Amino acid sequence: MPKVVSIHSYRGGTGKSNFTANLATTVALQGYRVGVVDTDLPSPGIHNLFSLELEPTDKTLNNYLWGDTPIEETAYDVSANVGVEKNGKLYLVPSSFKADDIARILKNGYDVKLMNDGFRRLVKELQLDYLFIDTHPGLSKETFLSIAISHVLILILRPDKQDYQGTAVTMDVARQLKVRKMLLVINKVYSTLNRDALKQKVEETYNENVAGVFPLSEDLVQLASEGVFCVKYPEHPVSQEFQKVAQQIQEA
Repeated sequence: MPKVVSIHSYRGGTGKSNFTANLATTVALQGYRVGVVDTDLPSPGIHNLFSLELEPTDKTLNNYLWGDTPIEETAYDVSANVGVEKNGKLYLVPSSFKADDIARILKNGYDVKLMNDGFRRLVKELQLDYLFIDTHPGLSKETFLSIAISHVLILILRPDKQDYQGTAVTMDVARQLKVRKMLLVINKVYSTLNRDALKQKVEETYNENVAGVFPLSEDLVQLASEGVFCVKYPEHPVSQEFQKVAQQIQEA
């Protein structure tokens, strides 16, 4: 049965899109058919990580939401860009980064039900095993949709007081929406912190499992969003942590 996985954070700057790209790629490299949808319509950018140039393209998630094109026609096969071969496939549905398109979305919004229908059609038409949704930070009706239809919700937080408080609010909403499975990921952890102690503290605070604890990595920062980190540095401890998270999603 296909799984829908939403990756969300209460605040921006948590590394959510980078996390989504690396996790989706990790799963696709294991031979699965994987789709990624950039629903961060006000501030899209995950296409850069997959080395997808949007200048020559004219079909994005925005076009689907405006009724211009079927959603499967907005999905780009980026498998070759990240070295996914054989049975694995990786597709990306990008959002438009054109200023006029972003302004139109911010002004008029979009039909939330249409987005939901699009997710289902995408899974069917592309025969996906996994659909990863890169959400817009914070809580809105659009975010509620992604959370509500997810088989797995991954919440990313940093060791930061505002992140802790915002994550608590998000988890309360997710529980009210009866999300089937929640996993926490702690990102950008300073080297001076005890990762095991931090993991235990967060699990006890929220009564949910921490799927991964990721260090604040200079190697990741230096890549500057030019490619997927786990592909360029497959033996790196950060890439190994993505393997652990991927395994827990598959078992969920």
